[in-house]
Amino acid sequence: MRTRILGLVLGLALMSVQGCVSALESFEGPIVPLDLAVCSPEGEFTLESTNPYFPIEVGKQWTLEGGDERVVITVLDETEVVAGVTTRVVEEREWQDGKQKEVSRNFFAQASDGTVCYFGEEVDPEEGVWRADNPGSRPGIIMPRDPKPGMRFQMEVAPGAADEGVVLELGKTTQVPAGTFTETLVVLEVNPLEGEEEPKVFAAGVGLLVDEDLELVSY
Repeated sequence: MRTRILGLVLGLALMSVQGCVSALESFEGPIVPLDLAVCSPEGEFTLESTNPYFPIEVGKQWTLEGGDERVVITVLDETEVVAGVTTRVVEEREWQDGKQKEVSRNFFAQASDGTVCYFGEEVDPEEGVWRADNPGSRPGIIMPRDPKPGMRFQMEVAPGAADEGVVLELGKTTQVPAGTFTETLVVLEVNPLEGEEEPKVFAAGVGLLVDEDLELVSY
C-alpha cells in the first residue's frame, strides 16, 4: 500500500532492512544537519502552532488505518511542563485487531522561529519513555520551520532514544482515503540504534498523511 502511494521514494525505505540500498543512501543532494540550539529550553516557545506540517491546535484529531492497525492522534487541552517549558500534550492511541495496544502522551512546543520541538513522551505500557528534563536528554526537532530536501535533524535526544528525521522530498502528490494532497513533505525517520528507516508523509495545513503502512482516513 505504501509503494502504491509514493512510488520509488518510499519503496527504497522498505528495502533498507534487507540490506539493499536505503532511501537515505540513495538520496541525491547534500545532507544538512540542523542545529538543536533552536529547541534549547532557554529559548522562547509558544503553544500556538504556525508550522503548516505539524499543527498542534487543541482539538485536532487524525485517524490512520492500515491492515489490522488503527491509530488515533488527538491534541489535548492539556499541558505539561518539561525542562521548564510549557508543552502541548498530544495523545496517540494504537489498536491492533480491535484491541488497544498502546497509549502515549507526547510533549511539543513551537520555538519562536516556527520549528516544532519534541520534549519527550510517556508510554503505557512503559517502553521507550523519555523526557527532555531527564539526565542525558534534551529537546529534539520534530518538524523544521521551513523544511527542505536534505535537512537532517535529531528528533529524540536521550539515552536509548536517538531517532532522526531526513527530509527527502517536497510536493509529491499523495492519495489516501482522506483525500488527495499535493503540498506534501516526505520525511524518512531513521533509527540509527536499530538500523531502521520508516517513511512518513505530511501535508501542509493537515499534518500526518502516511506512517509506514498507515494512511489517513479522517482528520
